[in-house]
Amino acid sequence: MSILLAIVIALLVWGVVSYNRLVRDRNRTLNAWSDIDVQLKRRYDLIPKLVAAVDQYARFERSTLTTLTELRSRTLQTDDIDTKGTLENELGGQLRSLVALAEAYPELKADQSFLQLQQNLTDIENQIQYARRFYNGAVRNLNTRIDSFPDLLIARLFNYRPQVFFQLQSAAETEPPQGIAS
Repeated sequence: MSILLAIVIALLVWGVVSYNRLVRDRNRTLNAWSDIDVQLKRRYDLIPKLVAAVDQYARFERSTLTTLTELRSRTLQTDDIDTKGTLENELGGQLRSLVALAEAYPELKADQSFLQLQQNLTDIENQIQYARRFYNGAVRNLNTRIDSFPDLLIARLFNYRPQVFFQLQSAAETEPPQGIAS
């Protein structure tokens, strides 16, 4: 009887420990996504300033500026990680196009406010990259725990589902925009 009681207690302790690890890993994933979201919002707030700065010098480049503004709006409207990842990839490409566009305008390249905005963008892109890396690591840990025996028993009992990685579409998107002034 005491052996059976010890087995039941051991199983109960294992269940509590497994559940608490799942909760910890889920909360790390949520916290990591929150970090990404903060950096993305910083970038979204910077976009109108960049567009306004470029617009002063490159009025005929409307399509790039319009596309960038539309992508910003669409990205702000979604919470789905897959959709947000795709839109973020497009947005990053458009931001690189905007920076490349500035190369054609010497007055813009010399504008101190634009240079400061560009430096802010580079800093934000670096922070997004770090936050993505942390988030994907947290997702990897959670997904491994959800799929690993015996933790998967507790995960399934409490309806834990694997999370989606925040992926980049191409290797070029891992690079932050390069500074105009060299």
